[in-house]
Amino acid sequence: MKKTRVLIVDDSIFSVSVLRDILEENDFEVVGDAASLEEVKKEVMDKKPDLVTMDMTMPGADGLECTREIKKIDSNIKVIIVSSMMDDEIVKKAERDGASGYVQKPVDSEELVTTVRRIFASEDLYIELKQTYMDLFKESLSNNLNRLTKTIPNYTEEIYKSETEHSRGVSIVVGVIGKFAGRMLMDLSKETAENISRLAIKRDPKNMEECLQILGEFSNIVAGNACSYLNRKNKLYGFRVSPPAIFHGNSLNISKTSMETITVICKTQLGEIFFNVGFQRSDE
Repeated sequence: MKKTRVLIVDDSIFSVSVLRDILEENDFEVVGDAASLEEVKKEVMDKKPDLVTMDMTMPGADGLECTREIKKIDSNIKVIIVSSMMDDEIVKKAERDGASGYVQKPVDSEELVTTVRRIFASEDLYIELKQTYMDLFKESLSNNLNRLTKTIPNYTEEIYKSETEHSRGVSIVVGVIGKFAGRMLMDLSKETAENISRLAIKRDPKNMEECLQILGEFSNIVAGNACSYLNRKNKLYGFRVSPPAIFHGNSLNISKTSMETITVICKTQLGEIFFNVGFQRSDE
C-alpha cells in the first residue's frame, strides 16, 4: 500500500524533528521540509506531497498564505495546520483557505496521526461513494416503482453536470445527512404524478394534495432504501434522510447547485421522471 507523502513546513528545527519522528514512526513518508513561502512552493512542485503540515508563523509569510499557494499549485494536496495558537477565528480562516485539519502544539502524536488518517479515510470513502451511489439510487427507484406500479423503468445516459432546469410541474427534494451531505431530487409532470399515485393506491387520488403526499412518501422510501444500501456497503457513511420538501406549480425552476450531481431521465409507461442525486465532501 502506498505511503502518504508528507512535507513539513516549520522554521523551527526542533518542531521539524518532532514531527518527522512522529510521522515516520507511524509509517508516513516525510519527503522534505520547508521554512519559507518560496521553499514551500519549490518543495511542493518538486516533491508532490499528499499532505503538508503547516506552521502558522514563518519569516515573510504566515501559514494561511502558504496554504493558499499550495492549493493554487495542487488543490488535492491536504494541509493540516500545526500551531501553538488555536482559537475559533484562526480555525475558521484556515478552513476557508483550504486546510483540512488543525493540531495544536505541543503536538500529541496520537492526535496528529488520527487527524491525518481521518482526512485520508474521508477522501477514500468519498471516492468510493461517487463510484457507487447513483447505481444504488437507480436500483431503489426501479425496485419501488415495480412494487407499487408493476412498472419497469428505463434510464437515459447519466449526465454529470448541474444546470438550471424548468420543472415539469412537481418537484420533490429529499436531503441526506451523515458522513457526507447529499440530496435526491425527483421532478415529474402532474400527469405522471397522478398516474403513479393511481396505481399506488389502486384508485384515483382525491385531489392534488393527496397525490403530493403519496409522491412525497414514495420519494422518501426511494431515498431511504438507497441510503440503507449504502450504509450496508460501509457503515461509516451513517446516512439518514430528512423529510421531503415538495414543490408544485407551472413556473418552477430547478436551480443549479454547486454540489456534484448526476442526472438521469427515468422513462416509464406512466411518464418521465427527472432524477437527480448528488453528494459533497464534509468540508464543502
